[in-house]
Amino acid sequence: MVRLNQLSMHYTLGDSRIDVLREVDLEIAAGERVAIAGPSGTGKTSLLLLLAGLERPVSGSVVFDGHALETLDRDQLADLRRDHMGIVFQSFHLVPSLTALDNAALPLEIAGRRDARERARALLDKVGLGARLDHYPGQLSGGEQQRVAIARALVHEPKLVLADEPTGNLDDRTGAAIGELLLHLNAESNTSLVLVTHDMTFARRCDRVLRLSGGRLAETQFEQDSSHAQPA
Repeated sequence: MVRLNQLSMHYTLGDSRIDVLREVDLEIAAGERVAIAGPSGTGKTSLLLLLAGLERPVSGSVVFDGHALETLDRDQLADLRRDHMGIVFQSFHLVPSLTALDNAALPLEIAGRRDARERARALLDKVGLGARLDHYPGQLSGGEQQRVAIARALVHEPKLVLADEPTGNLDDRTGAAIGELLLHLNAESNTSLVLVTHDMTFARRCDRVLRLSGGRLAETQFEQDSSHAQPA
């Protein structure tokens, strides 16, 4: 589904060069859930932007569903994102002048789908917002806004969902509920999920947890919880 080949990315700040990624190799299978953890400022969001084709690598390649993203032009990348990717942002990124229903339906509306509002309505009902369809983002709580954002990301049944700290702006209780909802909907639709999060409890619900540090990705191994250990 997704393959990174010797992917490198760096920024220049004054006379200094900051290496975000150093020759990273990674494969993500269809339906797999992968969490990316690591300290702030290590490039986790940059990695998601590269996966979405919103940034270009310095070298190496990102291959998604058979397409090498660096070979596509801006319009081709936009079409690929519209048809096959869903993105969930930490700060929601809803259109303030559109209702919850209109925001959730937006990807399908752009694609010219006649069933856009019907599908959006069904998904908003599934995420518990069936009674809030006509409310604007400013009339919704943070948790409700993130539910709309998740519905928008999944309404077109994407092959890949990219989520950047989707619980980061929420209180612990709301964040846990949103995390559970995202994982449930992801499993139900069998999409691949790449999740950036500081919440290790959330991260450990994924199939793999990778830590980004010093431009390198390494798989994190967790000790077995003694409360769930098998008797000798």
